[in-house]
Amino acid sequence: MDLQALRAARRRSLAPRHALLAVPFAMIALVTAGDLLVPPDVHLGPFLAAAPAVTASFAGPRTTGFIGAVAVLAQVVVAMVRGSVTDLNHTFQIITLLLISVFVTLFAHLREVHEKQLVQLRSVAEAAQQVVLRPLRERLGPLRVASVYLAAAADAQIGGDLYAAARTSHGSRLIIGDVRGKGLEAVGDAALVLGAFRAAAHQEADLPGLVDYLERAVAPDLDQSHHSPQPHRTTTPLPLDGRPGSSPGSGIDAQVGPGPGAETEDGFEADADADGHSEAFITAALIDIPDLGHIVQLVSCGHPAPLLLRGGRVIPLEVDHPAPPLGLAGLAESQLAMQSYPFEPGDILLLYTDGVLEARDEAGGFYPLAERAAAWTGTGPRALLSHLRDDLLAHTPTGTLGDDAAMVAIERLPAPTRRGASGP
Repeated sequence: MDLQALRAARRRSLAPRHALLAVPFAMIALVTAGDLLVPPDVHLGPFLAAAPAVTASFAGPRTTGFIGAVAVLAQVVVAMVRGSVTDLNHTFQIITLLLISVFVTLFAHLREVHEKQLVQLRSVAEAAQQVVLRPLRERLGPLRVASVYLAAAADAQIGGDLYAAARTSHGSRLIIGDVRGKGLEAVGDAALVLGAFRAAAHQEADLPGLVDYLERAVAPDLDQSHHSPQPHRTTTPLPLDGRPGSSPGSGIDAQVGPGPGAETEDGFEADADADGHSEAFITAALIDIPDLGHIVQLVSCGHPAPLLLRGGRVIPLEVDHPAPPLGLAGLAESQLAMQSYPFEPGDILLLYTDGVLEARDEAGGFYPLAERAAAWTGTGPRALLSHLRDDLLAHTPTGTLGDDAAMVAIERLPAPTRRGASGP
C-alpha cells in the first residue's frame, strides 16, 4: 500500500466522519432549546462545550473550529434572548466557551499533523520494504515458486517479514524470517539479513555455515569479542525423514498453533537493556533443495515449522534441535542440526511467518493454517497462496491483519521425460 493508496483510504474513511457531524449539531440545538425553556436561574450553556470537544475526536481543525463558532453563536443568542450579552454570567460563559473551542481546535490540528506524519513514515517504510523484498522468480530449476506478502492494517506499524531465494551450483536455497519489532528499524534489520543471505548463499557449502555467516552479520559484537563464549554448532546427519524411527514421508495432519509473541517458538526471549530497549532478533527458516535427489534440508532458527503438503495431508517439518533466533546465539549453548525430509515431485512446501498464525477471528481464535491448507484441493503453489490469502483475510472481522504476514510456496516439478530414440 503506497502513499496514494493510504490517502485514498483516508478519503474513504471521511464519509462516516461527515455523518458524525450530526451529533455536535444536535447537541447544540438541544442545549440551546433547553436553555431557553428552563427557568432563568438555570443555565445550560456550559454543556455547549461538549460539541467542539466531541468534534475534535473525529474531525479536523477547520470543522472543529466551525462547530466551536456555532456553539459560541448559540450561547450569544441565548444571552440576548434571556437578558443581555453584557450580563456577567453570560459573559463568563461566552468567554469560557470561546477558550475551550480554541483549545480543542488546536488539539485537532496537532492530531491531524501527527496523522500525516504517520502516513508519510509508513509510506517511506513500505517503499524501503518493497526495495528490500525482491519478487521471487517463478521457476528455480526443478522448482515452481510463488510468494505473497500481506501488509497489516493502515493504522498498524509495518513489520520486518522477509524472504529470498538464491540458485547455487547444486540447487536452490531459500530463507523466510521475521524481525522482532516494527517500523523502519525492523525493515533495516530485514535488509541486513537479506543482504547477508544473498552474499553468502553461493559461498557457504552447507546450511550450518550459512547460518553462522548470518549470525555474524546480525550480531557483529559476538564476532569481535574473543572472550565471550561462542555456541558450539555441529551438523547432525539424520535419516531422510528427519525423524529417527519413522517411515519416510510419514506424518500426521497437525494443527499449527499461534506464532510467538514476546517469546519465540523455541522459548527464547529478548531481554531488555537498562534503558528498557528490547534486544533485536530474527526468527528464520533456511532450506536447501538440491536439484538431484528428492529431499529438502532445513535449519530452523526459532521459526514456525514449514508445512509439507502431500496427497491431501499436511506434515509439519519440526526439527529436533532448533537453533536460537539470529542475534541470540551468544546467549545460549546450542547444537545446530540440519535435517533432511523427503520432497517428492508434486509435493508443496509452505513457508510462512507468524503474522499468518496470529490472525484472529471475531471470537479471538487464531487462524488454523494447517487445517485450511489440508482442505485445499487445487494445484500449484500460486493457487495455494491465492486460496490461503483470501481465506486468511476472510478469517479476520475487518478483512485486515494486525501484523504483516508472508507466505512462500515451493513445488517440486516432475523430471522432464526424455524422448526415446526412434527406429529399431
